[in-house]
Amino acid sequence: MDCDILIIGAGAAGMFCAGTARAGGAYVIVLDHAAKPGEKIRISGGGRCNFTNLATSRERFLSENPRFCASALAGYRPRDFVALVDRAGIAWHEKALGQLFCDGKATQITELLIRRMEGAELWLQTQLQQLERSAEGFLARTSRGVVRASRVVVACGAKSIPKMGATGLAYDLARQFGLRIVETRPGLVPLTFAEQELALCKPLAGISVEAEVRHAKTVFSDALLFTHRGLSGPAILQISSFWRPGEEITVNLAPETDMAALLRERRGQGGRVNVATAIGSALPARLADTIVAELGLDGARLADQNNAVLDRIATRINRWQLRPVGSEGYRTAEVTVGGVDTRDLDARTMQARDVPGLYFIGECVDVTGWLGGYNFQWAWASAHAAGVSLAGGSR
Repeated sequence: MDCDILIIGAGAAGMFCAGTARAGGAYVIVLDHAAKPGEKIRISGGGRCNFTNLATSRERFLSENPRFCASALAGYRPRDFVALVDRAGIAWHEKALGQLFCDGKATQITELLIRRMEGAELWLQTQLQQLERSAEGFLARTSRGVVRASRVVVACGAKSIPKMGATGLAYDLARQFGLRIVETRPGLVPLTFAEQELALCKPLAGISVEAEVRHAKTVFSDALLFTHRGLSGPAILQISSFWRPGEEITVNLAPETDMAALLRERRGQGGRVNVATAIGSALPARLADTIVAELGLDGARLADQNNAVLDRIATRINRWQLRPVGSEGYRTAEVTVGGVDTRDLDARTMQARDVPGLYFIGECVDVTGWLGGYNFQWAWASAHAAGVSLAGGSR
């Protein structure tokens, strides 16, 4: 079979690119080994799909080349996708920090993308077996037959959440055609700890606090969740994309409270209040009790503690230093950090510099957004950049 454009991957980026390329009249085939398109869209945002973020800027993305994403992000902005959602009649709402979610099910976004790529062929449960250059462009051997394509878009995502079908296929294809890969690692993922810290976290599993989490000069303030394996919640997920094995993070469990000043003030008020009760005015009671027990102050009265002890308590709460032993890995990671090296791609079109007609878009590229809709916006923006280029070259 012959086609103008073969898109490998029926996720957010692949389907969006197909819709944009179709506007130029191209004959497009989108193939995916999954049984359904857009499975990551379906589970995103708690089933509501956090489809973009109004605060999108290149500073909200990680990459070995931080400037690379600027062109695509400027070419397709959050308001452009919002306009598309509005035209489709999909109701949405804004949460904190510019995050936009569907009022209803996330599958509305998938349905929008499928309607938008009308005229393209969608080949599901189809395996790509081999891709090679040909005189006319590319030759793809699939479980459904051989496809000759003038141009190919690799949009098959990365390694995160393998139970949804994620693989390293995009990286294999990139290497095959001579593109470099920036080392990959799980991002937006819960962190795990050694036995000492884990012994503290396990009894607190399910407790959430507003916290400030720091790694070097990077700081995020959001909810932190204790788990049986360590720490999770938005603040931890955010910092995980910056953290590397062997490095420390610092957690402030009460960012709105100067614990040293609070404890001194409460001590000065006299009475028989114990340390746990005083701490409990700023933290959940179970967390306060656990910290007091850890410091050997079970049942101790605040009035009996000197400044050195109060400072030790305050440090444990406002500057808790931790060294994670790892993360929960790709199994629960929302994204993959690293990927196809942007030095080998044209920032305006997402085309491989040395392989005309071959494009890489979406999560497989070394551009990773913060938590909160940024990665979907990168999917739309990178797909739009490639799609406009492809539509311009269609027959």
